[in-house]
Amino acid sequence: MEVNNKQSKIEKKKPKFARPNYYQGILQLRDVNDEIYDFVYNLLSKREDVAVTKTVKYPNGMDLYITSQKFITILGKKLKESFGGELKVTSRLHTRSRTGKDLFRVTALYRPSKYKRGDIIVVRGDKVKLLQFRRMIFALDLKTGKRINIRREDLPRD
Repeated sequence: MEVNNKQSKIEKKKPKFARPNYYQGILQLRDVNDEIYDFVYNLLSKREDVAVTKTVKYPNGMDLYITSQKFITILGKKLKESFGGELKVTSRLHTRSRTGKDLFRVTALYRPSKYKRGDIIVVRGDKVKLLQFRRMIFALDLKTGKRINIRREDLPRD
């Protein structure tokens, strides 16, 4: 499978830290396809200061342990903007530094939508073409030609 080959390429780019298992957060990818995995791989390979220290495979996806919190949140936002879907970013207290500052680890869960930009679906009895996935979903009503906003709850669940 092609994913295993790319996974080994990502893990070969090891960080230069004292502890090889160091990470600041986890990017959880669930129900993703090869296109999304390629997107993540390309963004990771462009950054020299970011590395994946560990990957854990699950039946419905994988977890990437990454050395930069900021990059995890940026990557999650880019995934949501490019492919649509659900993004949940949470943080938890990991430890306290010697100076008394709280140190957190970030977890970003990304689950793609089954709909993509350009899909034509029926919402509230009208055929619409999906244009953008942001907080609201922007679509074009094919009957009237007007641009409309759709809530995620209004999408068909099929």
